[in-house]
Amino acid sequence: MIDLRSDTVTQPTAAMRLAMSRAEVGDDVYGDDPTVNSLQDMAAEMFGFESALFTCSGTQANLLALMAHCERGDEYLCGQQAHNYKFEGGGAAVLGSIQPQPLLNQVDGTIALDDIEAAIKPDDIHFARTRLLSLENTIGGKVIPQSYLADAQALAFHRGLKIHLDGARVANAAVAQNIAISKITAHFDSVSICLSKGLCAPVGSLLLGDERLIKKAIRWRKMLGGGMRQAGILAAAGKLALTEQVQRLSEDHDNAAYLAHQLAELSEFDVDLTAVQTNMLFAKLAPQVDADLLAKHCRAEGILISPGRTIRLVTHKDVSRQDIDKVLRVVKQYFTA
Repeated sequence: MIDLRSDTVTQPTAAMRLAMSRAEVGDDVYGDDPTVNSLQDMAAEMFGFESALFTCSGTQANLLALMAHCERGDEYLCGQQAHNYKFEGGGAAVLGSIQPQPLLNQVDGTIALDDIEAAIKPDDIHFARTRLLSLENTIGGKVIPQSYLADAQALAFHRGLKIHLDGARVANAAVAQNIAISKITAHFDSVSICLSKGLCAPVGSLLLGDERLIKKAIRWRKMLGGGMRQAGILAAAGKLALTEQVQRLSEDHDNAAYLAHQLAELSEFDVDLTAVQTNMLFAKLAPQVDADLLAKHCRAEGILISPGRTIRLVTHKDVSRQDIDKVLRVVKQYFTA
């Protein structure tokens, strides 16, 4: 199947499978797994942090960051489209007693600095204590400019806030700008990085921060059931995700741009080409198009998409240019049948 639903569907590479089969392991809850320790040390050095923690998912890494930065009754500021607000089950509120304060995301994915400034609560018993600003890069496939990150970092510093990055696809943001990932992460007190999306590892994310934050996160991870014991089998793939899969992301970006331009030529789709900056595109269907029937037709031809009035299509390692051409043929056939 040609699966365009998400880059979470990527299959591990042959090199990853071999490394996993040969991984040296121990009990990570005791801190004894050498492959996990190696991954954590390598990631901390690569991205400019004191420490790192291997977690089972990006949702867990984000939750650990929020719970390590904030106490009960605190709040974090984020975008209304932020994954850790909209798509992570309300974990910060349910499990951390942390109040989210969602703010409007601008068209480019940023949050207006004036909106952030205005949302910071006074030091008053009537209000939750504003402790953290959380940003996302990429967000909806869009790259947040480096200049904005510098301004947001400065605002957070001057207002006494910590600043966290949901960097699930930060590698895509770095490749799109032709910069090192560390150039982006340098603006943050903590960062989560997903290894199992475009970077192809089967499972896992990293949380990066200073030693104090990671020590707190380890405790919360254990409480949340995140101790994975012989996790080196997974960490072995994570190491290759960081060392072998980052630069390859440019192929996914090229394929997304190609697909977007081809679909934009069809009257049944409305695609904002300026928003296609990495490996995602959003195609709005014309009113007369039945999204469910289109998805059913595509599935019968070996193509998986998520139906909706606006369809998100995500390219990744397991979708080639030849696959994209097949998708275009199948879609055009559907509309001319």
